[in-house]
Formats: sequence, C-alpha cells, structure tokens
Amino acid sequence: WDLMLGSLLGRLGPVKLVLSFVRLLPLLLLRINSILMSRNRIPLISCFSGGVFMATCLLDLLPDFLQSIGEAFRDAGIKLQFPLPEFIVAMGFFLVLVLEQIVLAFKDQSPPQLEERRALMADSGVQTAGGGLAQRRRGSAEPAGPLHAAPGSQSALRAFVLVFSLSLHSVLEGLAVGLLQRGQEVLEVCLALLIHKSVIAFSLSAALSQGRLRRAVVSGCLLTFAVMSPLGIALGVGLTESRMSPQHRLARCTLQGLAAGTFLYITFMEILPQELAAGRGRIPKVAMMLLGFAAVTGVLFIKL
Repeated sequence: WDLMLGSLLGRLGPVKLVLSFVRLLPLLLLRINSILMSRNRIPLISCFSGGVFMATCLLDLLPDFLQSIGEAFRDAGIKLQFPLPEFIVAMGFFLVLVLEQIVLAFKDQSPPQLEERRALMADSGVQTAGGGLAQRRRGSAEPAGPLHAAPGSQSALRAFVLVFSLSLHSVLEGLAVGLLQRGQEVLEVCLALLIHKSVIAFSLSAALSQGRLRRAVVSGCLLTFAVMSPLGIALGVGLTESRMSPQHRLARCTLQGLAAGTFLYITFMEILPQELAAGRGRIPKVAMMLLGFAAVTGVLFIKL
C-alpha cells in the first residue's frame, strides 16, 4: 500500500496542481484583454498538442501495448487466431465516439446549446462529432469565434451536459497515464495531456464565466472537470500496482489498449480535423504539428 500510495502521489501531484491552476486562472483574468488576444494562439497550441498526441500514440503507446499484451498472452498460454490487440484499440476509439454521440444526441434537441458547444470546441481545438462536416457543408471552414451567449441561454443542465461530455475524455486520458510504468512514458503523456487539457480548460472556464450561471455552478463544473484526469490516473495506478496474475495482466493490457484508442480518437477526430479545416494559418499549424511530433520523436531517440 505504501508503494502504491507513493506511486499515485508521484503521478497525481504535478498533473493535478498544474491543471487546477490553469483551469481556475481564466476565472480571475477573463476580462483582461491579454487573455482574449491569446485566443489567436490557441489553434497553434492545439496543433502542437495534436502532433504530441500522434507521436505518443503511434510511436510509444501502441508499440508498448502490443508488446505487453503479446507477453501476457504467451504467459497465459493463449494462442490467437484473431487480431485481438488491434480490436481492443478500435474498441477504445469507438467507446469515446459512442459516448460522445449519445450526449450530443440529447443535446441536439436544443440547437442554440449545440451551437454554443461547437463554438467552445472550435475555440479549444476539439472537434465535436459532426461539427467539422457541418462546417464544410455550409462552405465555411473557419472555426467559430468567441462565445457570446444570449442572456439566460445557459443553465445548470446545459453546464452539466457540457462538462460531462468533456469529462469522458479526461477519465480515459488519465487512465493512459496511470497504466504506464516507465517514468519517461509518464512524462511524455503528461506533456500531451497538460497542453491539450489546458487549452480545453481555458475555453471551458471562459464559456461558463461569460454566462449567467451562479458562481457555485461554475465552480462545481470546473471542479468536476478538474478531478476527472486524476481519477483516471488513480484507477490506472491501482491496476498497475496490484499483484499481477495472468488475468490481471490481461485486464491491465486491455485497459491500456482502450486508452490508446482514445488517443487515436482525440488526435484524428478532434484536434487535427478541426484545426486543419480552418482557412487561416495552414502552414504555421502544420509546422506546429510537426514540431510536436518531432519533440516526442526526439525524446524516443534519446531513450534509445
């Protein structure tokens, strides 16, 4: 238990501290012009985050998962005739997709609320399901601008749906961190999460603060969103530090594969399609994506 507690605190401490600070900061500085000006940089930061996610998933998480689950199957004496590891990754991809579509299906009944969420996702670099396709059909590839919600358009129910849909990602992303065992891998994934979740948290804080929600509701939404990633990390650490029978190893590897699938979804369905569909700053965005990819690639070369 002491080892598990020490490992948990070591992984949760820096992540929770930085994420909590970044999520609460916009509440204090929302009316300062410098924050509004910084929104112009959010697409570039999102593209850098997308490059980091892509490299982390394709060059590190997936190879490590395939190796770990192969060893687990060999130790358990299981011979596969079906590409089960790849299927697990696909299920992680579809898990987030299905959950998000269920949430959006309920929210589609209120068009103004859906448009407001699309604007939030555009500001944070997150692609809402069907959002980019709808923009292309309308002939407009520009992301939505800053939010200007009409008075009374926000409610506690809208805030709950919004935070819940974003929190689905946070738990599974945190799970990917908790399931890692090598310190260098934890550092790489935390870098990607810090960049990605900070951008989302900034836009979420700004959107909730601009509405006429009570302060208690705003604080509750931010607190809920803030604890989701640490919760996922705690679940992953608990599985990693428990005694590893062959069944436990298979369970851990399965969750690791599901987490890798969520990284694929975030990268290729949310960040990159939304940002690369915009008509402005295409070359800088591609450059930032390549820079993020190169950063993780360089770390992997140093590890070798």
